[in-house]
Amino acid sequence: MDAAVDVIGGKWKVLLLWALAQRPQRFGELRRELPKISEKVLAQQLRELEADGIVHREIFPQVPPKVEYSLTDFGTSLNEALAPLGAWGRTHMAHLEATYRS
Repeated sequence: MDAAVDVIGGKWKVLLLWALAQRPQRFGELRRELPKISEKVLAQQLRELEADGIVHREIFPQVPPKVEYSLTDFGTSLNEALAPLGAWGRTHMAHLEATYRS
């Protein structure tokens, strides 16, 4: 459990995993999908996920440079492991919202 939490720790990493599970995306696309994340934090989180082998960063040789982020097979397997957690959240959303409002 500690190993998994070390990789996905932080507010944004799970949301980035979910976004990249939909399709490979560029930095700006991820920024628009998660509008509350700052550019600095987004870049940091992507670098950490890349260092952990969860995200692949591909640079296309063109002008202007195009960089695209996608999940590795390792990242896809992590995302699949997180699916039950997402299902739990959806099931208990009303209870969680009521708790946070208190």
